[in-house]
Amino acid sequence: MKVAIISDLHSNREALEAVFAHIPTQGVSTVYCLGDVVGYGPEPEFCVDMVRGHASLCLMGNHDEALFRDASDFNPHAREAIEYTRARMQPKWYHSTERKARWEWLRKLPLTHQEGRFLLVHGSPRDPVREYVLSTDGFLNPDKLRSIFESFQGVCVGGHTHHPGVHDEELHFHGLEGRETLTLPLKPGKKYFVNVGSTGQPRDGDPRACYAVLEDEQVTWHRVTYDYRATMQKILDTGLLSEVLARRLAVGK
Repeated sequence: MKVAIISDLHSNREALEAVFAHIPTQGVSTVYCLGDVVGYGPEPEFCVDMVRGHASLCLMGNHDEALFRDASDFNPHAREAIEYTRARMQPKWYHSTERKARWEWLRKLPLTHQEGRFLLVHGSPRDPVREYVLSTDGFLNPDKLRSIFESFQGVCVGGHTHHPGVHDEELHFHGLEGRETLTLPLKPGKKYFVNVGSTGQPRDGDPRACYAVLEDEQVTWHRVTYDYRATMQKILDTGLLSEVLARRLAVGK
């Protein structure tokens, strides 16, 4: 096992290109995506095509799923972005084969993937698409986190919260805390919940794109600088996406 794992791209072309350029420098050729290819950002088609063309696996995220279901539980900015994305991507009978292929690819994304002792999800093992496993759950909601740990064996790998780090069996969370790279062990016989962070919209106070390299007995996160100002301007130029979605990229929140 040595695979680069990306998640929560959120239609951010600049971040995704920077991460795909960085991955080969780590001696990694296989890429998995944990979902949320679309949502929030301005270039969903490009990101879908990049993942379809370069990732060996992609799971369903809640923003991907919202294109085909109800997004009423999303905040107004996120719901607005889903409507923007759906208007751009949902095909009519007269649209191109490529547009139809993108839509079908998103619609058919799997919910989970098991590989050896690793269970891959977008959210949690209990609800692979929508449940958040928060960095604060160990001390604010320990019963929830214990229940999550009881629901899987080995190592569960997810995204969804945009906060990179790992929960151990003692319910402690170990995060990056501003570091450019961090490697933590995944000891055999122990349980861990690994969050790979967000490529397209980090929320841990670091605006750099994030991804992880998963190996049999360790995980390494990488932060990658990208031109977030270009993405911000593209969001504003749509005239449809909220300026909040642009501003948050600059502060990683």
